Amino acid sequence: MYQFLTRVSNRYFKNQKHKLFKVFFNLSPMYRRSTGKIISVTNDLSRIEIRIPLSYKNKNYVGTIFGGSLFSATDPIYMVQLIQLLGRDYVVWDKSSIVKFKRPADSDAFAKFEFTENDIEKLKNDVRNNGEVDLVKMVYLKSKEDVVFCEIEKTMYVADKGYYKQKKSKRKK
Repeated sequence: MYQFLTRVSNRYFKNQKHKLFKVFFNLSPMYRRSTGKIISVTNDLSRIEIRIPLSYKNKNYVGTIFGGSLFSATDPIYMVQLIQLLGRDYVVWDKSSIVKFKRPADSDAFAKFEFTENDIEKLKNDVRNNGEVDLVKMVYLKSKEDVVFCEIEKTMYVADKGYYKQKKSKRKK
């Protein structure tokens, strides 16, 4: 459903892709339940910023942000961002995450997700040469004062769509 809405909206609102990304993400039930909110998206989708407010919806027993809320608010961002940046010729899957809690999140938490043009070109080149790659990115959840609450290492699987289909069909045999 989300891919369909993205394709349709991109057809009619070509120069508004970043605004639609923000609106659709923030309205989607799966993301709203995380208590996170996308607060900023660059025009080219290369940088996304989120905020996880400390509220009654995500407070744990000791009054800080529940670790599951911290993780779930970050979990889908890199994958969906990368799908949008690479386009329809690629397959992107979240593969794994390692969460390291550094200190209790006793105030709103913020995170930035960023890909440079060089990152994307290198990734495309690596996929062109190998058919598939594992991409590792870090994301840090911080306070407004840059105190790190949590760091998350995300590993994503990225493949050429043709390579992926061929690999998938071999597994079925």
